[in-house]
Amino acid sequence: MRLLIVAVGRMKSGPEAELADRYSERAAKAGRSLGFRSLDIVQIDESRLADAAARKTDEAAAIRRHASGRMILLDERGEAMGSESFAGLVGDWKDAGEGAMTLVIGGPDGLDPALRRVADRTLCFGAMTWPHQLVRVMVLEQLYRAMTILAGHPYHRA
Repeated sequence: MRLLIVAVGRMKSGPEAELADRYSERAAKAGRSLGFRSLDIVQIDESRLADAAARKTDEAAAIRRHASGRMILLDERGEAMGSESFAGLVGDWKDAGEGAMTLVIGGPDGLDPALRRVADRTLCFGAMTWPHQLVRVMVLEQLYRAMTILAGHPYHRA
């Protein structure tokens, strides 16, 4: 199964980008040994339209062009899911023969309601709003953690 992160906004260079790269490499390497084909990140430019609703619609269209397979949205209003449950979900989808899973990080205005209606899941990292760059790091760390849980590696010690 291909793992894909589609993120609205660019990751600027700095410590967050370095940490994201580190977890991306770890997750991809650990995932290959479990039968995950790749881990790819697609960055979508923020919409420049004047109205927030129009920007969300515009960004949703770009997200749909890149998304593949099962789709998980990351949003503060989503469901809180523990790491082991997330790993189980990813593993179940892979074992069921899903070709891809896309994790979506929205832009500053959030995600279009139409995108929410077609997503398989909407998850959160708590009720707080997180900066885009930190969300990307957290997603990549959770993917790496999921790979280690699925592999029985001692990284996850809950």
